[in-house]
Amino acid sequence: MSMQADHGEPDAEIARAKKILAKAEASESRYRDLKGGWRAVLIALTLASILLALDQLMNLHLTGRAILANSYLYALCGMLTSGAFLIMPAGPKAPRDRVPWYDAILFLVMMAVFLFFSFNGQRIAEEGWEYSAPTFVVAVAVVGWVLVLEALRRAGGTAVFAVTALFSFYPVVAGIMPGPIAGFPQDFPTTAAYHFASSESVVGIPTQAFGELVIGFVMFGAALQFTGAAPFFNNIAFALFGGVRGGPAKVAIFASGLMGSVSGSVVSNVLTTGVVTIPAMKRTGFRPAYAGGVEACASTGGVLMPPVMGATAFVMASFLGIPYVSIAIAAAIPSLLYYFGLFVQIDGYAARHGLKGLPREELPSIRATFAEGWHYVLVFVALVWMLVVLQRESLAPFYATAVLLVINQFIRQYRLDWQRLGKLVVGIGGALVELSALLAGVGLIIGSLSVTGLAGTLANDLVFMAGNNVYVLLVMGALTSFIFGMGMTITACYIFLAIVLAPSLVQAGFDPLAVHLFMMYWGMVSFITPPVALGAFVAAGIAGAPPMKVGFEAVKLGATMYIVPFLFVLNPALILNGSAYDVVWAVVTGFIGIYLAGCALEGWLGGVGDFRRSPVGWLARLILAAGGILLALPGGGGHIPYGHVELTVAGLVLAGAAVTLVRLTARSRPAGA
Repeated sequence: MSMQADHGEPDAEIARAKKILAKAEASESRYRDLKGGWRAVLIALTLASILLALDQLMNLHLTGRAILANSYLYALCGMLTSGAFLIMPAGPKAPRDRVPWYDAILFLVMMAVFLFFSFNGQRIAEEGWEYSAPTFVVAVAVVGWVLVLEALRRAGGTAVFAVTALFSFYPVVAGIMPGPIAGFPQDFPTTAAYHFASSESVVGIPTQAFGELVIGFVMFGAALQFTGAAPFFNNIAFALFGGVRGGPAKVAIFASGLMGSVSGSVVSNVLTTGVVTIPAMKRTGFRPAYAGGVEACASTGGVLMPPVMGATAFVMASFLGIPYVSIAIAAAIPSLLYYFGLFVQIDGYAARHGLKGLPREELPSIRATFAEGWHYVLVFVALVWMLVVLQRESLAPFYATAVLLVINQFIRQYRLDWQRLGKLVVGIGGALVELSALLAGVGLIIGSLSVTGLAGTLANDLVFMAGNNVYVLLVMGALTSFIFGMGMTITACYIFLAIVLAPSLVQAGFDPLAVHLFMMYWGMVSFITPPVALGAFVAAGIAGAPPMKVGFEAVKLGATMYIVPFLFVLNPALILNGSAYDVVWAVVTGFIGIYLAGCALEGWLGGVGDFRRSPVGWLARLILAAGGILLALPGGGGHIPYGHVELTVAGLVLAGAAVTLVRLTARSRPAGA
């Protein structure tokens, strides 16, 4: 039961936020509202793809025989990637209430292309079609190439389409490119055949990760949202934090962190939790722009928060060839540092402005909330147990979803009837179709770099361009991740950088897992950083504040996101890779350093008070921030010339100097000044 329904929260702000949400969903949704026969087709394709995945992952052999891995992936793409033409209009003026004839044709042709390759999976492996395909196969591959790019455009937008299209044609002109980006050229027929017949392109690592890991978690996330998880997360957050100083903003951290981890989408996270948290923040005294910035930062961080972390983490596991659990464990401390920094700034802001929490009578009961939503906790525990203890990464989300749906049928409020079940399947189908089209399309980049050999030489060239300076290379990596993050989804951005940039950073001596997490973090930065700042701009609509103002508030509030990636990539102790001594020291000083840096950003330190009241408060804040960063910086690790003790002592000295400066200037000021 939602907080509003339980406690009659003032209707004006909530009603306004919900109107904005409805308007945003109606005007910005890229999905068609399918009716009748086409809706039945999408439901059938969704159920068939899930059944196919279960058959492959559990070796059920429902078809009477084992299916080759490549045939499975082609069939999965045939059912899902082709669905992009059904649910996503070609442009803003294309029909949204029906499937036009040309999209129906494109859907059927694309499905036929993938099914052709699926039925010929054995011949592809035996006859080496990737380099010596028959003429007819090349023609089919060319048609598929064009259609995959168009599906990618609809799923990922113009920017990711343009980059991918250029890279997909790169093999044809690789021989005439300048030195650093030259590769072994391939003619057009070979390029087309390689894109579709090899295991390095359309059905390469991204699609393999989708078919083996991602599909189950997308289904689990959709099932959670359709069975009422969002109200439960909101209510439990309000019950725990709603009444404390700055409570509604702290609620946003908790609720958005949980929802974002499952949904993997910043925008949907803002729209889901922001309609409750932003009005509550404004009610208790937070400025609208600040409230929007808090929600944008909280929702962005959710994608970085274990245990699920969205689809990107599973693609990362495939790239690195390690269990997903290893990535989730490594990401735990960095994500907690990010949220801790956000929490510290919010608490300081609330303290400076004397902001209280919501009245206790308006907050949901924690006992009643758990009584209504205990099954979500049970399902999460079961999921984590299967992931960590049983290490059944592929099947864990399927089992968790089954448990959730069975228990859900005993909960009257969210019980699924045929109509709601249909909406659930359509919702799962839409998410699977969009992600499948995106991953199949971006796979073309991998294929181009693979067939030309550029993937192996580009790393050396980037290291050379950086003058063998690892710090320059890191900054180049951060800026590149940020720029690509502005125009791509985080998954597409990560895949591109994992191919192009990660090898050079690893070659420079950085930990491979730290490098990949570094790129994921910096790819997320664009969601809160103007000029794009998509998460902040969506939050601005709910908050009723100028978008750019919300964006700049989010930059300040999310400052930890810019810092933390450099900390763990310079010394992987913060991702729990190192001796027990290094890890414990790095984690403890990391939290202390982030606390001091957050206090400096907000200008408030517990026991000292408001730095802004001192005439030299700005200087003290700079010194305190420098001390915090030195404390947070892990010593040693090969890339930092100073050890833990030296950095800790230097950080404490600077922090002490900042506090002393504020206290001395405060004492010297006349009374009442």
